[in-house]
Amino acid sequence: MFEEFDLKNLSNSHIILNSKIDETLLKIDSLLKQKNKTYNNFMKPYQELIEDINNFITPIFHINSVKNSKITQEVYIKCLPIINEYETTLNHNVDIYNILKSIQYNHNIHLKDIQNIYSFTIEDVDLFLEAILNNDLEFNINGYKILDIKYNKDYILNLEQLEVITKEIKDFELNGCNLDNKNKDKIKDINLQLSNLEQQFSQNILDSTNNYEMIIDNYLDVENLPISDLEASSFKDKNEGTTKYKFTLHTPSYISYMTYGKSRRKREQLYKAYTTRASQNEDLIVQILNLKNQKSKILGFDNTAQYSLANKMAKDENSVISFLESLVKKSKNSSLKELLEIEQIALELDNIKDIQSYDISYYSHKLKKLKYSIDEEYYRDFFEQKSVLEGFFEFLHKLFDIKFIEVQTLKWDDKVKVYDIYETNNKIARIYLDLENRSDKRDGAWMNNWHTHYINSKNKRVLPTAYIVCNFPKSSSTNPSLLRHDDIVTLFHEMGHALHHILSKVKEPFISGVNGVAWDVIEFPSQFLEYFAYDKEVLQLFSKHYKTKEILSDNHIENLIKTRNFQSSLFLSRQLEFAIFDFKIHQKLYTNKEDIQNILDDIRDELSIIKPPSYNKFQNSFSHIFSGGYSAGYYSYKWAEVLSADAFYLFKKSNTFNKDLSKKYKENILYKGSSLNMNKLFYDFTSKDPSVDSLLKIDGIIN
Repeated sequence: MFEEFDLKNLSNSHIILNSKIDETLLKIDSLLKQKNKTYNNFMKPYQELIEDINNFITPIFHINSVKNSKITQEVYIKCLPIINEYETTLNHNVDIYNILKSIQYNHNIHLKDIQNIYSFTIEDVDLFLEAILNNDLEFNINGYKILDIKYNKDYILNLEQLEVITKEIKDFELNGCNLDNKNKDKIKDINLQLSNLEQQFSQNILDSTNNYEMIIDNYLDVENLPISDLEASSFKDKNEGTTKYKFTLHTPSYISYMTYGKSRRKREQLYKAYTTRASQNEDLIVQILNLKNQKSKILGFDNTAQYSLANKMAKDENSVISFLESLVKKSKNSSLKELLEIEQIALELDNIKDIQSYDISYYSHKLKKLKYSIDEEYYRDFFEQKSVLEGFFEFLHKLFDIKFIEVQTLKWDDKVKVYDIYETNNKIARIYLDLENRSDKRDGAWMNNWHTHYINSKNKRVLPTAYIVCNFPKSSSTNPSLLRHDDIVTLFHEMGHALHHILSKVKEPFISGVNGVAWDVIEFPSQFLEYFAYDKEVLQLFSKHYKTKEILSDNHIENLIKTRNFQSSLFLSRQLEFAIFDFKIHQKLYTNKEDIQNILDDIRDELSIIKPPSYNKFQNSFSHIFSGGYSAGYYSYKWAEVLSADAFYLFKKSNTFNKDLSKKYKENILYKGSSLNMNKLFYDFTSKDPSVDSLLKIDGIIN
């Protein structure tokens, strides 16, 4: 039922991939030679062929991120030109494009005839197509049932099929299918160059992260660190026979010292190393932006931002900028107040009069502890990874009626856990959880979709699979992995993405799960699930002391919930800085690193509540937009968060485990993939249009 994760032939992946692609292209050629091509005899098997190739490619990309080595890098690099050649061959195939147009045309003509014969309104037509999709033989409109209506199944598309065809036609056009051969070759070359540059950008960050360590030999500089972090960082110097402490740029280690490290000098040293990582990426950024601009111009767009929006929900560039600027305006005063609190406590505790970026985490922690009596190390003892997972799965069962059953199967690391997922006692999906930090794993957290849910041409159900990757503190034979609450929020977030993919009930693979979902609403289900990480009933399911098994007290839970909006305006300000920088550098061409830095400096001058030091080159490790698919789309996090805040308010107004509401959310959002516009799906779920004020209210920025 599920493909297993087999790495035995990894080094030969490029050879196998070449063979698979050749075989696939031959099969597509056979489909093209058919007479009387329809959705069922062409588009259905075509999608399956593409899915099979994607299912083979995904683990190659994935393993390079989670088990990085010289071999995985070599294989990845060898596969890139093969994949680029294959994708270009398909995207520029005019015959496929013309067949899609023909299928769409035949559908429209035939549907128009039916509409005239049976006096259907436009609304009636949608009901008719939906009835076909659901095989509703009792459908009745204007006195007609499905069985009474004379229509040709070879020509009429149901709503899902129509969406597949519409999106595919648009994708072919956005990939340059209508271009002349000279420009097609240019696009092909640009795509290959971009793939190589983006891979190098990501690899540079990983190498730079792995190549740095800060050694501390003075215990006074680490005495404030939690015991678990001290144990993780300490080591015996074999030459001197003394205990020393090592800190790296990997997330758990970096956050630990920036939050608890007593030495201001050491904090700046670590901060500077972190914000100057991968300096060689400065030149890559210029090349990436130039190539993306070239591609956009060839495809008929004024700039990369305009090209990016062609497949998003945002209407145009002005809509995005206006949205971001409205958030800046509404949150700035609140951000200034939050910064003032940090400055005051730094002055009171240590007579610091010139608060700097590398002081923020340290004094924010002090302030949070003072305001809410929060000791994060105390909480970590209640957030042991295994206990959290068990409670998390119980929460998901109570909310969505799904069960996680651990299975033993092939995987890429011993720490990876694999679960089959059941809904109403039926196995519906599989998920891989790779949660702990490793030196060979890319920093950050993400969800990767592997297989997709659909009904194949043999009328068999294909079950979906997904990976969730995080960088939580390591466990060992003597120490469990104790999580920060931020880690738990991250887990909820990535599971939101995963559920969006694996709970899909869509029958067509190209629009099932997260496939085809507009990029600026893809974060909606993930951010929606995040909110539950601050819910009392949910926290009570997994807040269990790893030694005593004591449940976290109501008072401690309530204090933790109060921290949800702690410095929410400062966080929003930082995210808006990222989003505006991302969008503006894609609105026109910047040809050198100085111009790019000037844009960032101008944005910081205007937006930044605390201006970072001049050496801060965060853009060099901004992998989201330079190697992660978010170029001119980082605004999506806030755009989608408006939807998620509005949706969560419904639960907040009723109760956490409102079965009717969660069922409605599943049926209207998680089940539907991209089979309908997300604005329509959102309205079907909430019966209202989204409001930006919901986001600001839930973050405590406005009343």
